[in-house]
Amino acid sequence: MGKIIGIDLGTTNSAAAVMEGGQATIIPNAEGNRTTPSVVAFTKSGERLVGETAKRQAITNPDRTITSIKREMGSDHKVTIEGKDYSPEEISAMILQKIKQDVEAYLGETVTEAVITVPAYFTDSQRQATKDAGQIAGLDVKRIINEPTAAALAYGMDKEHAQHKIMVFDLGGGTFDVSILEVGDGVFEVMATRGNNRLGGDDFDARIMDWMAEEFRKENGLDLRKDPTSLQRLKDAAEKAKKELSTTMTSNINLPFITAIDGVPAHLNMDLSRAKFNELTEDLVQASIGPVQDALKDAGVKAGDIEKVLLVGGSTRIPAVQEAVKKLIGKEPQKDINPDESIALGAAIQGGVLSGEVKDLLLLDVTPLSLGLETLGGVTTRLIERNTTIPTKKSQIFTTAADSQTAVDVHVLQGEREFARDNTTLGRFQLTGIPAAPRGVPQIEVTFDIDANGIVNVSAKDLGTGKEQKITITASTKMSDEDIKKKVAEAEKFADEDKKQKELVEAKNNAESMIYQTEKTLKDLGDKVTEDEKKNIEEKIEELRTAIGSDDTETITQKTETLTQEFYQVSQRMYENTGEAAGQQAEGNADDGVVDADYEVVDDEEEGQ
Repeated sequence: MGKIIGIDLGTTNSAAAVMEGGQATIIPNAEGNRTTPSVVAFTKSGERLVGETAKRQAITNPDRTITSIKREMGSDHKVTIEGKDYSPEEISAMILQKIKQDVEAYLGETVTEAVITVPAYFTDSQRQATKDAGQIAGLDVKRIINEPTAAALAYGMDKEHAQHKIMVFDLGGGTFDVSILEVGDGVFEVMATRGNNRLGGDDFDARIMDWMAEEFRKENGLDLRKDPTSLQRLKDAAEKAKKELSTTMTSNINLPFITAIDGVPAHLNMDLSRAKFNELTEDLVQASIGPVQDALKDAGVKAGDIEKVLLVGGSTRIPAVQEAVKKLIGKEPQKDINPDESIALGAAIQGGVLSGEVKDLLLLDVTPLSLGLETLGGVTTRLIERNTTIPTKKSQIFTTAADSQTAVDVHVLQGEREFARDNTTLGRFQLTGIPAAPRGVPQIEVTFDIDANGIVNVSAKDLGTGKEQKITITASTKMSDEDIKKKVAEAEKFADEDKKQKELVEAKNNAESMIYQTEKTLKDLGDKVTEDEKKNIEEKIEELRTAIGSDDTETITQKTETLTQEFYQVSQRMYENTGEAAGQQAEGNADDGVVDADYEVVDDEEEGQ
């Protein structure tokens, strides 16, 4: 069995890890960094960029740069580039594809299996969308696991503690989760989880961005947010200032030539203090505290029962966040885990468990939200309560609401509200062929089955006839198998195009380098090269220059080789000529040495006189 890699598919950054020598290890990307920006871009020439290169060009190409796509997973959101629509799954697949390629290059082997993490509060459709993205990227997703749980695995794998309770506070770029776990003797049991899929570092950045834009507007009467390029510069500056304020008390934000007002260049230069930043984001910090209190209540524990607090996600570096957690739990958070890497490491450990490389480790996760059906009057009847350990299965008997009813609609819901209209619809299906009978007589057994990925299967069975209808929940945004196959083919085509583009760039670079070296050497050699040879080489150089403009990799490579061979032959002839001349010179010197030796024989007697 090949390696099962662990992937933290994040809102702003992603990371990959693998088990090596019994230890989970982060795999650096092609650029040598331990995390990869979750950014995809399309250049005006149609080239696709992912990761570092995509993020770097965002300011000059904001309309074709896609960020924070994770927030749209499981929705019908579309990104339109040059008239072509891309789903969140497709964009996420591009990020996963880049990670897959980098991992394969690092390991020197093909990778086909992965464990991918998701926020604990992701719904069924969001989990399914993540799995689909993996499939499009060419990965067999062996397991979807919750991010806080993965972080707990990374923290606790090497620790031989007796059972103790820990809290994982996970504030990433776009999502927030908190989980209470009981950890000890290789067992990781999630007791409760809460979260907010719309709270993260992006929101903190937005507050700084809006503050900068408002301050500039007050002074100059112009809203920078209306210009895409200026907006992207504000975003980048806001993220930088947020990070600086984790270690300094003031951040200087300096954006020269941010715009032009009446043809005159305008600059943005302002200082943001940590105190002002805390004021701007106070409600965001408080928004993370409510779910913590709810999770403690769900788990049936008090703050004082928590022995360790793990901070996960880059946004937990914000001092106000750390202080709020410390104040609520009454303990200093652990400092011995890297908030950017622990989730990917935990995913790799889970991959090790599935492949058999890691033994004596048991993970018991939970479903984050209650599951149920719509019953008479639009009421939600829960079958599986939130924080139930998964995998799990639960059945309940229902009946008809009207006389002679021959079919029942099964409306599957997820959420905590009392009425169906206020909860999330996971799917609908119909059980038909029920024999006509007075209402209340037929017995319909509905079974919910949640697998280890948190993905739901539902079946309805007429106990009278034995007729059964089964479905895996497919939300309106769920891709069909045919859609996925089509997207896989497109992704492979993209990968092939990326490879061809890379080969073209390399061929052009080699050609340009060869032209430069040849021209330089010709100049240095001067009249040592015959006119015919010089003319021939210059013709080959022009042919290669023309080939470079054609964007034909094969032609460029062929013409580069032709020039190389031509130049090599001239160089070889010159060396041979130089060698012959040197040989003749050596022979001449040898003869001179015999005939005209420069010394004198002196007669001893004459010398004595």
